Amino acid sequence: MNRRDRQAAILRLVRDGAISTQAELVQALRDEGHDVVQTSVSRDIAEMGLVKVRAPSGRLVYATSGSSDLDRLRAIGVAMRRYATGVEAATGGLVIVTTPSGYASALAQSIDEGGHPSIAGTLAGDNTIFVAARDGTTAHELEAALAAYLADGETE
Repeated sequence: MNRRDRQAAILRLVRDGAISTQAELVQALRDEGHDVVQTSVSRDIAEMGLVKVRAPSGRLVYATSGSSDLDRLRAIGVAMRRYATGVEAATGGLVIVTTPSGYASALAQSIDEGGHPSIAGTLAGDNTIFVAARDGTTAHELEAALAAYLADGETE
């Protein structure tokens, strides 16, 4: 496997999964049939500028530095599908997102970090999140956008 192919595989693995250590990355590459050693992977990580970020689970994982806006919005979709159990418009530009007990903070953090253009911010309890819509966005429009994430994870 040449360096370019190896780095493409690393990039795909980092984007598709939560890889925390070089050893996990080496094992994931080997599981795909790539013959790699840790020193090459370490060099690739440095060359590619991969950084560690905190995942919604709280675990540090590898990510590309300067993730694009589209990547961040996709991350909201992943987190919504993982943690949200319901979405409902409320009054005053608020949307209520429900989660199983203990997951609201992780989801709220993902929503805040995602930088959705229609979301001003979140406030999380144990199993409930208040999502505030930005001026010009109604609660029903925001509810539809968040509900779309639950359906397929892809929205504007």
